[in-house]
Amino acid sequence: MNRSCVLIVDDDTALLEALPQALNLRIEGVEVHISDTALEALKLIREHDYDAIVSDIKMPGMDGLALLEKIKELRPDVPTLLITGHGEHDLAVRALRGGAYDFIQKPIDRDYLVAALQRAIQVHQLRSRVFEQQLALALHAKSLERIVQKRTHELVEANATKDKLLKIVSHELKTPLTSLKGMTQLLLRQSKKIDSAEVVSMGLEDMERSLRRIEVLVNDLLDTSLIETNMFVLHRRRCDLVELCRHLIDEYTAGTGPELTFEIPGEPVEVEVDADRISQVIINLLTNARKYSPKGSPITVTLQQVGYEAIVSVQDMGIGIPADMQDSIFEQFFRVPGVEVQTGSHTGLGLGLYISRKIAERHGGHIDVESAPENGSTFSVVLPMYVDTTNDEVDAAQLAPHTQGVWTIAH
Repeated sequence: MNRSCVLIVDDDTALLEALPQALNLRIEGVEVHISDTALEALKLIREHDYDAIVSDIKMPGMDGLALLEKIKELRPDVPTLLITGHGEHDLAVRALRGGAYDFIQKPIDRDYLVAALQRAIQVHQLRSRVFEQQLALALHAKSLERIVQKRTHELVEANATKDKLLKIVSHELKTPLTSLKGMTQLLLRQSKKIDSAEVVSMGLEDMERSLRRIEVLVNDLLDTSLIETNMFVLHRRRCDLVELCRHLIDEYTAGTGPELTFEIPGEPVEVEVDADRISQVIINLLTNARKYSPKGSPITVTLQQVGYEAIVSVQDMGIGIPADMQDSIFEQFFRVPGVEVQTGSHTGLGLGLYISRKIAERHGGHIDVESAPENGSTFSVVLPMYVDTTNDEVDAAQLAPHTQGVWTIAH
């Protein structure tokens, strides 16, 4: 049985001593509070949520009927039993009309009092449980409503994203596919002519560029899908970030593309990363720097070690990014409006920075950007250093900020 608490209010001190003893003997686990005035009882009622209240009607000062009215204001759900004198039927009727649960006549029949009080306690506890269940159901309903609203919002956003994706993909794929179709038709016609080697060679180059463009689009879509479905897997290994940057920039500047004009590789900077994915991030930053910088302007890659972090920064002298759009550039499909490509084509779906940020975050790092219109941009990939847990000694000098590599590219 649940522990219950009742209040007895009476100006008869003998009754206040006898009733609690009787109730403790007959009702298991009951806690009894007493008061010899209605005013003191009101103070207790404000402090405690009683399961039942027993009060004499005739008391000096505030009587039981006035107390009942106050109880209905303070604790409307608490059953109140009023004690009346023998033959005081009018008072008993007034008590019941005022909202009393029951009335007890003097001299008090202990068995009747106990039975009535037990019923009152059970009623109050049942009401409390019903109220708690109703509250729980209401909260659960609100929770379900929020879940439905959130899911509906997600579905609306997903549908809008799908429509936007289809529009962008169809637009971006149309150009390289049209180019491939045109070159294929041209090559078919030229293949029947004599001395068509030069035209065929140029056509094949155009076809290769179109295929590369499609490959970029498809890979971005695939990476985004893997990230969104939490299936994006990293294959980490311990490697030297200086060597990784050096090798990457050598590949990036090979052939007829940008030219490496300055290089200072420093001491090794060890990280534990997926080298292919980090290379993907740096290549994306280099491509963006080249795309949005005037031809011939320098692009500088700097590798720094600051404490337990390695920072790869790509700085350009390009058109820059407005401050109010620097957070948005990492969102899916976002492109700064009104910005024209300075070098190369507008290849891509606006997913490169989104994917790059996710890759950095999956490595426990992040990407920062500093930029101002017409003053260029600096994108910094911050990655945690590899920490040898078997080595207890820490060289404070190594943790001080210092540069471990600088490369400058002209395009």
